[in-house]
Amino acid sequence: MMNTRLKMRIAGPAGLVFVLVLTLAGCSGIRHGLYDVAMGHELKKAGLSEKMIMVGEMPISLLEGGGADKPTIVLIHGFAANKENWVRFARYLTDACHVVAIDLPGHGKSVKDNGLSYRIDAQVQYVHEILLYLGLDQFHLAGNSMGGAIACVYAAAYPDRVQSLLLLAPGGVRQYESQLDRLLAAGKNPMIIEKPDDFYALMDFAMEKKPYIPWPIAGVLAEKAVANKAVNEKIFADLRAGHPFVFTEELEKIRARTLIVWGAQDRLISAENASVFERLIPGSRKIILDDVGHAPMFEEPERTALLYREFMEVF
Repeated sequence: MMNTRLKMRIAGPAGLVFVLVLTLAGCSGIRHGLYDVAMGHELKKAGLSEKMIMVGEMPISLLEGGGADKPTIVLIHGFAANKENWVRFARYLTDACHVVAIDLPGHGKSVKDNGLSYRIDAQVQYVHEILLYLGLDQFHLAGNSMGGAIACVYAAAYPDRVQSLLLLAPGGVRQYESQLDRLLAAGKNPMIIEKPDDFYALMDFAMEKKPYIPWPIAGVLAEKAVANKAVNEKIFADLRAGHPFVFTEELEKIRARTLIVWGAQDRLISAENASVFERLIPGSRKIILDDVGHAPMFEEPERTALLYREFMEVF
């Protein structure tokens, strides 16, 4: 029920329209419609369009924009995230790049199947099959969190395909403990969303500088996170189960030019781990952003994109 004081402050014709919007937004169908409109607006501003492809038996959703004759950058999101996490970042790249942002299997609008493996090596293979389907032979690769770990192992496995690597708070190394590590050790996992309030708590925990997400858009995101609980539990378990390689040894195989960007206020994976990546990946360099959390491309999209463009020089 709307607060009485709020009703008093929004009296008049404009206020009545506002009340009507809030009332309609309480309906799930209306909320999802508003979400679709808002996302369509964001995609248009970024010069991106959504596509669905079939890779073998897997329906895969992706965003694509920029000219096909320009350098290609492939964007890989993190655990329990989706391709839309890259939209505001991509806005500053589509003028100079061909941008492809993938919904990994188990995420977004792509296939969700608890019979699939979601270990890093399996996800590397899914990414490879997707890129082969798209006809991409050489490209620049970027990944955040789990997506950063996937990007590292991909670059090690396919050095002739990856022209450069952008790692944004990548997973795979936990030499230095984070707040999340301590919570997991205590039997608590804020990454698994059971109710809408958990979603809002995770956003506060993961990001130091939360971008503005209008209500009821945030409500739709919370609903989606709750609906994905089962598959997220499977993905998280697979990630924690281990992999048939030593991750730090994979880092030493990377030959692509690599930029590591990390938020100093990252509570999910300690930014101190950036020094491990920089030491093990030949010729790499790191940048620590003092006022940013776990998702630089989402919290500071323009700043992060400009750092990347400066690193690339050719864009």
